[in-house]
Amino acid sequence: MRVYVPLTLPGLAEAYEAGQLGPEPLVAHAVTPALREWYLSDDLEELEYAALNRAALASLRLLAAEPGAPRRRVVVAVDVPDTTVSSDPDRGLDPGALGEVRVTGTVPLAKAAAVHVDADDAEADVSAAARALAAADAGDDDAQFVVDGAEDHELLWFATQEIPNLIGPADGRS
Repeated sequence: MRVYVPLTLPGLAEAYEAGQLGPEPLVAHAVTPALREWYLSDDLEELEYAALNRAALASLRLLAAEPGAPRRRVVVAVDVPDTTVSSDPDRGLDPGALGEVRVTGTVPLAKAAAVHVDADDAEADVSAAARALAAADAGDDDAQFVVDGAEDHELLWFATQEIPNLIGPADGRS
């Protein structure tokens, strides 16, 4: 099963250094029954894109909690055995948990299919979205508009061999 793991650039650097994603259970996003129902599509590619976007929102939440991290969302796409993935059916209809899964066991970074990262020109919008997230969660429509602005930026695709260039020097900037 393909899962999408939300990270930050410092989190990606830690995973690269450790050689694995973690700690377990790893919170990720995937095409779940609830996501299928919410997205109303049978096209697997569209559903995986929706799961990737849910992981990008989770990455934004990580950035909001980590003010010193570079303001670029990071999502690692990795294929894991179906038996290691579980979702909480009680949270399936919670809009904040759509597509959310837990992955148990070691997830070697070498198994990653790709890394998706914001371009440099997204940093201002992603930074503003991270600052507005709490207000958006509280129902502020103007703040939600700012958060949605980050979603206007498509995440770029990178091969796993490009991770050293993404994490750059020790400060995590490329």
